[in-house]
Amino acid sequence: MPTVAILVFPGVQALDVSGPMDVFAEANRFLPREQHYQLEVLGTKRGPIPCSNGLPIMAHRHYSEATEGFDLLLVAGGPELPRMPRDEKLLGWLRDTTTRSGKFGSICNGAFLLAHAGLLDDRQVTTHWNDAPGLAVMFPKIKVDADRIFLQDGNLYTSAGVTAGIDLSLYLLSNDVGPEVSLNVAKRLIVFMQRRGGQSQFSPYLTPYVAETSPASIAQQYVLAHLAEELNVENLATVVAMSPRNFARVFVRDTKITPADFIESARVDAARALLEASSDPLKRVAYRCGFSNANQMRQVFVKRLGVTAMQYRANFAGFQKA
Repeated sequence: MPTVAILVFPGVQALDVSGPMDVFAEANRFLPREQHYQLEVLGTKRGPIPCSNGLPIMAHRHYSEATEGFDLLLVAGGPELPRMPRDEKLLGWLRDTTTRSGKFGSICNGAFLLAHAGLLDDRQVTTHWNDAPGLAVMFPKIKVDADRIFLQDGNLYTSAGVTAGIDLSLYLLSNDVGPEVSLNVAKRLIVFMQRRGGQSQFSPYLTPYVAETSPASIAQQYVLAHLAEELNVENLATVVAMSPRNFARVFVRDTKITPADFIESARVDAARALLEASSDPLKRVAYRCGFSNANQMRQVFVKRLGVTAMQYRANFAGFQKA
């Protein structure tokens, strides 16, 4: 029987634990008994462990009592995990246990625990979009991909935030026993077998801003007020009374992106807001935000968010009254 263990701690995100466990538990409904997953929760403390939402959970045993390896060892995440102090005993246990285990990984920002243990150096990983920059800065040897829902690097598996642990678990299940069982589990849990797009569609709006008094900021404000008009380096340089070459240099220096990238980001952000809040046709949304047509808007959404504008609206538009 394959063994799956999930490491939890005070302040753990409940869904990081229950999501993957439900995937493997539901899989047992479709598998012969000898292939059933054996699921276990390991705690960093004994007794009830409070989740970040206040729900107490009881681990099957303290992590120090687990001296064997597992077919899969996952580390759950939690809102305060990136700021928690190092626990050298726990990190040593993680190093030893991952060596004995077939596969290991993290849900959400559980990647921070693996990173503290040195298990992610020179590996490609993902985590919650909100924690990805911090992970990359704190552990520069890690290759962080902030847009992936989940990633495999050899026997290492990492997922994005919270419910992405379900996506990762369905992927692992499919690799273990085939896509049919994984699809049946996805249907029972009423989730997508493989969701479209990456994490960018869930992140805050993309456009970066700078100090209000700088030429770059003046240009930015002009862009935001004139999205439906033709916008390029030449006319923005005229707005701030600079040569196009000097303006482009100053803009990149202050914002870390090119004027063209800023214009495109601003248009995507504006379109996201309209798609979320209005029922305007895609053609009208594209026109109001400065895209030449709905197809161009579609292409830019796919490039930046991994989903089309229509898919984005389906995912994030407010509930409609019956």
